[in-house]
Amino acid sequence: MAADFQRGTMGPLVGAIDQGTSSSRFLVFNPNTAELLSLHQVELKQTFPKEGWVEQDAKEILQSVYECVEKTCEKLKQLNIDIGNIKAIGITNQRETTVIWDKTTGEPLYSAIVWLDLRTQSTVDRLLKKIPGHDKCFFKSRTGLPLTTYFSAVKIRWLLDNVEEVGQAVREGRAMFGTIDSWVIWSLTGGKDGGIHCTDVTNASRTMLFNIHTLEWDAELCKFFDIPVDILPRVRSSSEIYGLMSSGALTGVPISGCLGDQSAALVGQMCFKNGQAKNTYGTGLFLLCNTGHKPALSQHGLLTTVAYKLGRDQPACYALEGSVAIGGAIVRWLRDNLCIAPSSKEIEMIAAEAGSSYGCYFVPAFSGLYAPYWEPTARGIICGLTQFTNKKHIAYAALEAVCFQTREILDAMNKDCGVPLQTLQVDGGMTNNKILMQLQADLLCIPVVKPSMPETTALGAAMAAGAAEGVGVWSLNPDDLTAVTCERFEPQINSEESERRYAWWKKAVRRSMGWETSEPHTGGETSIFCSLPLGFFIMNSLLMLIGAKYISG
Repeated sequence: MAADFQRGTMGPLVGAIDQGTSSSRFLVFNPNTAELLSLHQVELKQTFPKEGWVEQDAKEILQSVYECVEKTCEKLKQLNIDIGNIKAIGITNQRETTVIWDKTTGEPLYSAIVWLDLRTQSTVDRLLKKIPGHDKCFFKSRTGLPLTTYFSAVKIRWLLDNVEEVGQAVREGRAMFGTIDSWVIWSLTGGKDGGIHCTDVTNASRTMLFNIHTLEWDAELCKFFDIPVDILPRVRSSSEIYGLMSSGALTGVPISGCLGDQSAALVGQMCFKNGQAKNTYGTGLFLLCNTGHKPALSQHGLLTTVAYKLGRDQPACYALEGSVAIGGAIVRWLRDNLCIAPSSKEIEMIAAEAGSSYGCYFVPAFSGLYAPYWEPTARGIICGLTQFTNKKHIAYAALEAVCFQTREILDAMNKDCGVPLQTLQVDGGMTNNKILMQLQADLLCIPVVKPSMPETTALGAAMAAGAAEGVGVWSLNPDDLTAVTCERFEPQINSEESERRYAWWKKAVRRSMGWETSEPHTGGETSIFCSLPLGFFIMNSLLMLIGAKYISG
């Protein structure tokens, strides 16, 4: 992080809004060195109105972005850095999370439905009945995605079916849909007073309404989901000027970069060549491998996604992706739901004290299982418990679960690509946990490489913004990119031990499946008459009592 600088000597700077599931941040980089100069972060709430539902307040998200921008600018001034040197802003965001708002008032019409949300399983089941053979991969050749609760199209469909305000706004032509990038860009560039309604190809490719070959909204898909095309944002490249900041300390600065968070991390890790890959440890886990200019379809449960398109006239690059719903969220769950420890750092400490899970395995299928299974009926389990097991072992098992899930998607990636990865490049908040990184190297049996500057997601958004036509302060020429210093974790256990533990994990995964159906819950209020023998017994008893009273009378 920057220390003291003389005003005006920094040259051009680039900012990045990093809007994630757990927090919003604004970071400022020096494009000449890729050095992070300052940042501000605001944590966000998630609400769980019903089992399987996950929501956020879209207005709170937006307010957190404004706050982060202003606070970072104040910090830069304290460092004697002129904020007038900020020449562009990039945006990276949690993908798939769905917002529908009223373009005449600027108000969201419902809470943001988060990518983890499971309420749409019945919607998915209903849609599957329309598909020949009920094949959830029927549209995969066109979208790269299976039909699951994960993607935006089914969330939009649920809102249209269940929220009257949304349906009415659509009928009256007032509704706008967007993933978080669209909501933020529209608001920052003027909102109801001329805001720009757009998204980029990486975010569009996560909606299930986007054709990854033509790079356009697909009319047939929109018809299948019965979603009007006119509520969708205009799709643009990941690196071009979309509009200007309309208020605040950075009024007039162009917003010129936009990438979904995992694509931004791929760019920030400088994985520009075919075969280069990275794994991000955030709320979930996301392994992406660059497959070049042609989309490659997985045969082993991975997704095909648009990696980036760095300019209007530049070709799109694609990636294979292994998506895991619960990564860092498992630590938050231990902290907030089980109250094992008051902070994430202390969970790391008690896991270190255990040194092993002692046969305890934790499958965090809180939102079903994503890649490579795509199994919505799975639910979280902790198994292998004995009287010896304590909270330290459960904390260690939680960290192991993160590593085992990464192993599963890496195995699928290696099968699809045909050439096993020799090292794993990593990033994200959890990579600050050295125990986790060493455990990951041990369970993968390959080295794990972590950049010394961990903010690669925000860095990728800044790179896209700074390289945009009309900005031109960040060169993406490989010869001009700054070399990154890294920390390396080598495997320290033998492969036989790793395979033994992995086999037990796979056994636990199988046990987690088949727990849930899409049948509605009764909220726990089960009638005694649901049991026929008990119902007959009670009814007969009542009749006998009435008869006895009648006879005695």
